[in-house]
Amino acid sequence: MAKIDDSVKKEVPELRFKGFTDDWEERKLGELANIVGGGTPSTSNPEYWDGDIDWYAPAEIGEQSYVSKSKKTITELGLKNSSARILPVGTVLFTSRAGIGNTAILAKEATTNQGFQSIVPDQNKLDSYFIFSRTNELKRYGEVTGAGSTFVEVSGKQMSKMSIMVPELSEQQKIGSFFKQLDETITLHQRKLDLLKEQKKGFLQKMFPKNGAKVPELRLKGFTDDWEERKLGELANLVGGGTPRTSNPEYWDGDIDWYAPAEIGEQSYVSKSKKTITELGLKNSSARILPVGTVLFTSRAGIGNTAILAKEATTNQGYLSIVPDQNKLDSYFIFSRTNELKRYGEVTGAGSTFVEVSGKQMSKMSIMVPELSEQQKIGLFFKHLDDTITFHQRKLDLLKEQKKGFLQKMFI
Repeated sequence: MAKIDDSVKKEVPELRFKGFTDDWEERKLGELANIVGGGTPSTSNPEYWDGDIDWYAPAEIGEQSYVSKSKKTITELGLKNSSARILPVGTVLFTSRAGIGNTAILAKEATTNQGFQSIVPDQNKLDSYFIFSRTNELKRYGEVTGAGSTFVEVSGKQMSKMSIMVPELSEQQKIGSFFKQLDETITLHQRKLDLLKEQKKGFLQKMFPKNGAKVPELRLKGFTDDWEERKLGELANLVGGGTPRTSNPEYWDGDIDWYAPAEIGEQSYVSKSKKTITELGLKNSSARILPVGTVLFTSRAGIGNTAILAKEATTNQGYLSIVPDQNKLDSYFIFSRTNELKRYGEVTGAGSTFVEVSGKQMSKMSIMVPELSEQQKIGLFFKHLDDTITFHQRKLDLLKEQKKGFLQKMFI
């Protein structure tokens, strides 16, 4: 809070738009909006359903800021013979039962079932996007206040009593507009990311031969030879790992990276492990130094997570790492086939305590491969695609973190 002087605190947020200086006021939500429940027409009467009135169920909202088309609709007769009510544009739908606190703004008049306590703002007192941006507060209040023996539910009466700090309407609108633009930017990046992931999925299906085929459906220019069926063990060494005795401090905190399975799966390349071992620890365990370009492959419960070593390292015994023969197998080419490796490991693996696939089993895996130069081209293609996906993921994560920061600083 900003200080007026040394002894008086103003009721204002930490971060504020220029031109606004008045204190925010504490109000009850019910003083600023009507809280409206929903209803369900009798499902046994077909005259109540498939009409022109949108009718939302809780499972339909939570992914989008605005909604304009429900999965089910009701008729005027269905509306008349139920407790459902027409809600105006700008209403903030709020789920009030198990799964309390999902929200969306109505972009078109609609009704809901009884799993909602929708917030219909008084247009002279409360901005729709301003209150929508405070979803986390609404959710926390509903979860704490709600009650019930079968499932937790918060009532309209309880929601009406929620205390909330608000500024004058013009400042609310400014804040609402700011978060609307931020949410739209986040949505744009999310869609771009989803599209890139779908494109990658399509390329993975088309750029490797399907069962029985000797060439893929989609191929890079300049390559015409058939692919060959080989065993993974003919193209790479499968190397297990090991763990130095944890009770001996001389084996740990050295200069040699040592990976555990939980550390990989999020990045294409890894270059720094959480724990390290010493030369003495290496010597007194079954851990082995793995060269740059090795594809780490988790071989136990959680089979099939992969990453490429960007720096020499070792692993614990939860891995069967793939060390490609540089004259036969490209690292990124085999890394791009993680899904195939994972499926094979899961199907082939065995064990009573936990499922594990052995090096001998992985060595027998059949895999279709082209000549090395084509592998390298395919690997480079997927590397560029993965780099682009990573860039957009980081941008999206940054935007979400920025939004989180603004939510903390722009409300009281």
